[in-house]
Amino acid sequence: MLEPGKPFPAFSLPNQDGVTTSLADFKGRWLVVYTYPKDDTPGCTLEGKGFSAAKPAYDKIGAVVVGLSADDVKSHKSFCDKFAFTVPLLADTKAQLLKALGVGQSEFKGTSYWDRVTFLVDPKGVVRKVYPKVKPDGHDQEVLRDLKELQQKA
Repeated sequence: MLEPGKPFPAFSLPNQDGVTTSLADFKGRWLVVYTYPKDDTPGCTLEGKGFSAAKPAYDKIGAVVVGLSADDVKSHKSFCDKFAFTVPLLADTKAQLLKALGVGQSEFKGTSYWDRVTFLVDPKGVVRKVYPKVKPDGHDQEVLRDLKELQQKA
């Protein structure tokens, strides 16, 4: 898995609206990238709702949050609309970024899913903290606290 101190991999992926988003779009800003297993599942919904509710607090400190999964644009759009998410979801249908990040896969009831991992990336594109095996409830607040702490040290 990608470790703190390493550059976050360059990417160019569509969001839920089909708009291409790349790492360069976030240059000069703190970035939170959370990977999640599957659209419209209980834990992923909880995590997306948490980050959406916390978006104003992230905006206030100049940070951007994006979700990332292997689901497609149509699935992301439906998921965002259903739960009124305010954070963009990136569609990595070929899992190129997920693999570059070293995100593992787990199996549930015979189906393989990408693990839930969060990466905190500084304004220069360097990973500052990695959260492996995330528990979705309250995770948005944990990341926000850590981000504020890192900003104070920077």
